[in-house]
Amino acid sequence: MGENGGFVRPRKSRVNYQAQLDGILSRLKEEKKVPTLLLHSCCAPCSSYVLEYLSRYFSITVFYYNPNISPREEYEKRVQEIRRLIREMPVEHPVAFLEGKYEPERFYQVTKGLESAPEGGERCFLCYRLRLSEAARAAVEGGFDYFTTTLSISPLKSAAVLNEIGQELAEIYRVPHLPSDFKKRNGYKRSIELSEEYHLYRQNYCGCVFSR
Repeated sequence: MGENGGFVRPRKSRVNYQAQLDGILSRLKEEKKVPTLLLHSCCAPCSSYVLEYLSRYFSITVFYYNPNISPREEYEKRVQEIRRLIREMPVEHPVAFLEGKYEPERFYQVTKGLESAPEGGERCFLCYRLRLSEAARAAVEGGFDYFTTTLSISPLKSAAVLNEIGQELAEIYRVPHLPSDFKKRNGYKRSIELSEEYHLYRQNYCGCVFSR
């Protein structure tokens, strides 16, 4: 499959991604290592729990690449919120911020012909792949030890699909993908609590014009 070619279809997966992550974190703790992680962020609310959780183990750079978000005013609002969260949230290891390009034309090109596809289907899978491809590329360019995304915290998004895409891109770009299912262990519930604590703007749609 090419970078954006073909559809990524969900599979019936019994993989416990949280258990995989637990194993990696346990090993890092034993080795007393603090590797670097490029964390693709979809928004501040979803990032809140992930940052609280993973900043104990990694030196994180939040990578904001979301060409699907429309309109531009909404995009800018979300950027401001994730920047503010990073400034205000206490973390054990430093968290930096890296903003990718805002290029909605790439999103429309990738999803052309799927404008009427149901939410959570093929259009969304291609959108995940677009954003994770850019994250993997940025991770290689920045010399990061791992890359992953906050997207798996959403109850509406398939952790299996996201991790399958992440692993495929890890093999293409030769940078390890950190497995995740951040909704586990009340991660989504905790993100709501943190959003209230930091008065974060919680959008009422995924971001693209089709979901709106």
